[in-house]
Amino acid sequence: MNESDRRKVNVICLKWGTAYPPVYVNRLYAGVKRHLKRPFRFVCFTNEPEGLDEGVEVQSVPPHPKGLPAHRKWPTVYTKLSLFKDGCGGLEGPTLFLDIDQIITGDMDRFFDYKPGEFCIIHNWIERRKMIFRKRPDIGNSSCFRFEAGKMNRVWEAFDADPLHAYDKKLFATEQAFMTHAVGLENVNWWPEDYVASFKRACHRIFPLNLFLPPKPPKGASILCFHGHPNPIQAIEGFTTEKGEKVPVHQRTVPAPWVKELWENG
Repeated sequence: MNESDRRKVNVICLKWGTAYPPVYVNRLYAGVKRHLKRPFRFVCFTNEPEGLDEGVEVQSVPPHPKGLPAHRKWPTVYTKLSLFKDGCGGLEGPTLFLDIDQIITGDMDRFFDYKPGEFCIIHNWIERRKMIFRKRPDIGNSSCFRFEAGKMNRVWEAFDADPLHAYDKKLFATEQAFMTHAVGLENVNWWPEDYVASFKRACHRIFPLNLFLPPKPPKGASILCFHGHPNPIQAIEGFTTEKGEKVPVHQRTVPAPWVKELWENG
């Protein structure tokens, strides 16, 4: 590691509401601490800091945008777009955003070694059957992205100028679709496929094997991403119901003890 690599980097996350308790942030922090050799600043943007570990720096969630009607919920996933604002949380330099429903499983330095100074994000996964007749859409998955804090204010400005434009589902199905648009596809770099594994795509067994065999561990990934359901706890316990309703049989999983081992000791 050369001298320029030794400067402190930022790892940030967002926590709001009650869906994910503090243990998610604490486990994420512990995983980063285990697997990132660089000095780093770990920041959680939240208005509910209770229960967070001492090593987690707390910053307030960015305020409700002035152009967003007051009746619109805030914070939401769209709050991620506020993190690009110059001066947000006092951030400067290489900054890696991570959703808190992920598990760190290996080397994290490569997320800062890869194309330094550029914007990098997951190439969003889609179901295999949807790729039979069309290519994978050029949309990022905002569970894990890196940017240069202090140099990408334009993303925030694009959102702040007209938040309802970003919320328009006819134009942008998700906040990550708007993020990809605001960054500019010509400036988007996809993480190498083996950096982040999708639990749904890499671990879940096909039907009917999913009803009898536990999900399979990913190979070589540094992050295991739980986008949507199941979340880590559901994967550990087995995913058969959601909010009291049975999930479709092809989506169910039996308990995966290896997920618990990675989450706690990976």
